[in-house]
Amino acid sequence: MNRKRILLGVGIVLLALALLGAGAFVYWANDSAPPMPEALAALKSDEFVQFSDQNGWLVFRPVSQGDTLLKPLNTGFILYPGGRVDYRAYAPLAREIAAHGYLVVVPPMPLNLALLNVNAAAQVMQTFPEIKHWAVGGHSLGGVAASIFANHNSQQAAGLALYASYPSENIQTYPGAVTLIFGTNDGLATPQKIQAAKTNLSPQTLYVPIDGGNHSQFGWYGLQANDNPAAISRDEQQAQIVDATVNMLQTLR
Repeated sequence: MNRKRILLGVGIVLLALALLGAGAFVYWANDSAPPMPEALAALKSDEFVQFSDQNGWLVFRPVSQGDTLLKPLNTGFILYPGGRVDYRAYAPLAREIAAHGYLVVVPPMPLNLALLNVNAAAQVMQTFPEIKHWAVGGHSLGGVAASIFANHNSQQAAGLALYASYPSENIQTYPGAVTLIFGTNDGLATPQKIQAAKTNLSPQTLYVPIDGGNHSQFGWYGLQANDNPAAISRDEQQAQIVDATVNMLQTLR
């Protein structure tokens, strides 16, 4: 009898610890970096970009500018947010890429962790059948998740953009275009870590260093813990990210 009570007590304690641990994890994951006011201001339509909230996704479409007719919209980019970062923090970046003539979709992630929904891009692709060429990408942990999706869905994902990120698995045989963009002042995905990760990437990978860029300025949120201050403005860093991403997307047409 005493032994049963002891075992029951131990079981209750272990269950309580498990529940506390799960609760702590959920609290930790949901304690995400909030978007800056500039990011929230990007969540609207204007004469250059049409914005909509579709299925909870942030969707940005280019629009005709005056008498200028855009080419048929047939290329899209799906951007996975960084870990524990509010996905709206990537709205200005997505908006600028869209203004160059691309559909751009930023999906939210469970508990703000893209690794919990690696296949989010699949549903996006099914929703927009008019898009013939897709690329996926992501910032930090979002880039890890995007690389997993691209590597296992190369027929659907013709391109991969890694922002301050590198794959967790070997993707040397991935046949699509890969661009890896990183900041030289990054305190998390440091240049040394990027160099070490090259063994998992295709020899055709294009590396784009941003001189003075850091980890946090890939989005529009505050300085991340353990990151280094940037030596360039957020606007300057974002412009270089947009240019490198658009250059990759142009190869998919």
